Formats: sequence, C-alpha cells, structure tokens
Amino acid sequence: MVVESEGYHALIEYFTEHLSVFEASGTDTCEETVENVVTDLIATNLMAVFGQNPDLKPDFRFKMMQEADAVLEDMSEILGGLWLKHPGIEQIAFLEDYISLVKNLFDSVISEQTSMV
Repeated sequence: MVVESEGYHALIEYFTEHLSVFEASGTDTCEETVENVVTDLIATNLMAVFGQNPDLKPDFRFKMMQEADAVLEDMSEILGGLWLKHPGIEQIAFLEDYISLVKNLFDSVISEQTSMV
C-alpha cells in the first residue's frame, strides 16, 4: 500500500537528502524528543485521515495503522541517534511538512481503494 509505493520511496529519498536539517542544533529546542514529535504528528495525521473517511472498513483501518507504524519505524531508522534528541523549530517544521506529504500518500491510497468499491 503506502510504504511499498514509489511515492513513499521518493519521500524516503527526499528525507535522507535533507538530513542536514537535523545536524544543526537550534537554540529554540522543544521539550519533546524527535521520537515524540514524529509519533504525535503521525497519530494526528492518521486520525485526520480516519476522520475524513468515516466509512472505512475496520480491516482497512487496521492496515492503515500498520502502514503508519512502518513509517514510524522507517523514520526511526533514518534518524538513528537523533531519534532521542530535542528538535529545534526548523526541524519540527521539516517534520510537519514531511508527515503532511506522507498523509497525502495515505489519502491517495484511500481514494484509490474507495474508487474500486
């Protein structure tokens, strides 16, 4: 579905190309860790997807949650030692934008799925 798509692989490539965003440590750091920020962003966007599509079948919702878990795992692997650091404003903004792009992939998969029904 999402994590096996070409679009997702392109987003992973985009993310790795912009890891330099995480090399700089800003003075305005968040109290949360990168892990917490990413987890919250993914959960919030997944809830938005489900809220926008209340008629999704439970098994499809479960599959989407598994896909979201895979995205979280991929981001953890890519960020490695940065996962437990405290992000700065620029890093949080990048993560917000990136997770929004991932949400768009989820929206596309749902659109394709519902058009097939």
